Amino acid sequence: MQLGVNVPNFGPGTDPGVLNEWARVVEGLGFDLLMVSDHVAITPDVAARYPAPFYEPFTTLSWLAGITTRVRLGTTVLVMPYRHPRLVARMATNLNQLSGGRLVLGAGVGWARQEFDALGVPFTARGRLTDANLAALRKAWEEEGQGHATPIPLWVGGNSEAGIRRAVRFGDAWHPLRGTLPWMRSVVASHALPAFAPRIALRLTTEPLGDPERLAGTGTLEQILDDLDELRRLGAETVVLDPYHGDPEETRRPHEAWRALTSVATHWRTSS
Repeated sequence: MQLGVNVPNFGPGTDPGVLNEWARVVEGLGFDLLMVSDHVAITPDVAARYPAPFYEPFTTLSWLAGITTRVRLGTTVLVMPYRHPRLVARMATNLNQLSGGRLVLGAGVGWARQEFDALGVPFTARGRLTDANLAALRKAWEEEGQGHATPIPLWVGGNSEAGIRRAVRFGDAWHPLRGTLPWMRSVVASHALPAFAPRIALRLTTEPLGDPERLAGTGTLEQILDDLDELRRLGAETVVLDPYHGDPEETRRPHEAWRALTSVATHWRTSS
């Protein structure tokens, strides 16, 4: 099982120098995948959790491709209704070619109603639009003859039943975001998923967390390593660790996240 990291590409503490350092840390610690998120219009609902500056994902990943050599690069998740699928197909293909076949395209429906309004995209139609755009994206890639260095994995995010069905229909993997282990276990057992690549929280504590609704990836190092081992047994091909917990001020203190990632990377290699 491979491990990835969701890197904050937003917030008051983020700038090109910090993003460069994030890439150095993620690749240097031996993680397999570096992912960033997607917003276009930083409306008030977005800014509350993901404020400006917000670095656009394709631009950011293209730049990071030039300063990394091994780590895969991806989106978690690209909001499919925001862009024409032909544009997404071309940008993804070119980024995959320029990076030597390292792109993973995570895609989803989005959640920020004010952002949809600002972009002139109907919020209530976002599920239908996402389905149509994913189908068009697949068709565009087929018509281009998969002219990438390697095929681009398409991970479909979504924790709802509709999101799970969408992953089964269009995706190379289901990419749930920040769930509990019992819930993910039940979904894996009850659905014929194409593959399983969750993004989980990463929050390291000194005392064990006993909450039955504890998010996977939170708690002591032992609990987190146990979670990763359980996800491996469930068949996860990749697990993406998300050290950001919703407070934009966290982006001013990246060393806290880097310490947690160092602990997990060091002990996971030992236990594996």
